[in-house]
Amino acid sequence: MANEIWIVPFFGQGHLFPLMELCKQIASRDFKSVFVISSNFSSSVPSSLRQHPLVQIAEIPESIPSSDPSTPPQPTPPPLHRHHDQHNQMALGLEKLLSTRCQGSDSAPPVCAVLDVMMGWTAEVFKKFEIPTVAFFTSGACSAAMEYAMWKAQPLDIKSDETRLLPGLPEEMALTLSDVKRQSRRPPPHGHGGGPPTGPGAGFPPPPGHGGGSLTGSAAGFPPPPSQGVDGFPPIGPNAGMPVPGQDAVGFPPFGPGHGMPPPDAPLNGPGPGRRGPPQPGGKPPWTEDADRSIAVMINTCDDLERPFLKYIAEQIGKPVWGVGPLLPEQYWKSAGSILHDREFRTSTRRSNITEDEVVEWLDSKPPGSVLYVSFGSEVGPTVEEYKVLAEALESSTQPFIWVVQSGSGRPPGPPRAGSEGEEGYYPHEMEARVGKRGLIIHGWAPQLLILSHPSTGGFLSHCGWNSTVEAIGRGVPILAWPIRGDQHHDAKLVASFLKVGYRIPIPDEKILIKKEDIVKGIEMLVSDEDMKRRALELREKFGHGFPTSSVAALDAFRDFVAQKPKAASW
Repeated sequence: MANEIWIVPFFGQGHLFPLMELCKQIASRDFKSVFVISSNFSSSVPSSLRQHPLVQIAEIPESIPSSDPSTPPQPTPPPLHRHHDQHNQMALGLEKLLSTRCQGSDSAPPVCAVLDVMMGWTAEVFKKFEIPTVAFFTSGACSAAMEYAMWKAQPLDIKSDETRLLPGLPEEMALTLSDVKRQSRRPPPHGHGGGPPTGPGAGFPPPPGHGGGSLTGSAAGFPPPPSQGVDGFPPIGPNAGMPVPGQDAVGFPPFGPGHGMPPPDAPLNGPGPGRRGPPQPGGKPPWTEDADRSIAVMINTCDDLERPFLKYIAEQIGKPVWGVGPLLPEQYWKSAGSILHDREFRTSTRRSNITEDEVVEWLDSKPPGSVLYVSFGSEVGPTVEEYKVLAEALESSTQPFIWVVQSGSGRPPGPPRAGSEGEEGYYPHEMEARVGKRGLIIHGWAPQLLILSHPSTGGFLSHCGWNSTVEAIGRGVPILAWPIRGDQHHDAKLVASFLKVGYRIPIPDEKILIKKEDIVKGIEMLVSDEDMKRRALELREKFGHGFPTSSVAALDAFRDFVAQKPKAASW
């Protein structure tokens, strides 16, 4: 079918959800969207999307069945090889789909393919069919712009008392020594924030004949800040939804340094990701490789949030850059001023100790704007020791709170070892009895959009993954930022310094435990700053009339651009 646009997301709900929304946006502009996913994630696609007349779900089988029925079952390969096999299968399945689609004199190839940058290596497959690709970032523009500007500025000589402006970026984003230190700091293991995506050379080295493009990740799906250069598995971005042991595992190994997965000793055959993650201190951001082999870039943001950062990236790469988000559910934009119910448009296989109705009942019992919502990502979070400090801070504060504690919070990856709290994960036992009805502790999945849209919610203590950040901003909820890794630090600075709709908890240097007093002070500042609350509400009003008009215009510009059938980039 002519006028098809193929969309290839990375694994995990933090990547699937925005790109499913993009499918619908593209379909509304008279293109057919083909959403290419591994069969592992079939259950994440709602029936409403499958039934859309201009959306096709193309599933690639998880494994290649043996052609010989007499072949005995093979033992499960180690995680390293299993992960590489899955990448091979994705590439082979994608090539087979394209071969079938492009055969015949009356068959037209897709107009283009939109690739999550975490799947940028699949551009090699599309290149074989001369199909142009567009790089898509599930996170915002700020982190990309900051990485690029820091690479150009080379601020490695910055002093402790210095604030250094980055040419082309807002002065509110000026660098400090702590910003630069985060680039060179090695990542902690999972459970200590999970560690940012790995530096150059990490992941699977590209086999001969495969370019091994950059696979950058974030919140939301954007490359975390230039920091640790540690070899390891390909990273996941904040809120990427990648299963970790004990959390919706589907056979993929946990990604990122600190996961106990050594890099391969030698390249494995077959297509797959190559160098990826944030740059080394002073290094060029790997995401620029994705931009180089693309005809344009899409970013999950909008002008009202990140206009100067979008403009900066476009000027630097010399290609169209469109802010086409935030790509949140249609109901989110239609329900401004009313309470959202996650169950009506989002499915989750994660369990919870409480129902949505019970959450609503608890929130209804609290004064407007009084509740602090506390939640970190499902893949990243504080250490067990930091969780204990957080529990003490919440007890010391007089503020009503909802605290979401994920299964296995704070523990390293892998199966938990009996007898170790650090391995089994943190849970605030007996805290519920001490705080009484002032606190609601949710173990497992929580209806985040419901909580953020409820009038009793007055603040959000968050790791600042991109999806969580924009969900809160769109509902006028101020943010108390506790970034853990990667682009979350840039998002936190965007929130607190540029947009001025939140505060950042002081993050100490490595090996120094965060202070209870700093958390309590942050909570007090968040709930008492009326000027900040006013700014948060003013920013919310910009989204009160539906999907951002600048993003509508950007998607229209994308439609017009690809309708001209641009040629694939040379690389």
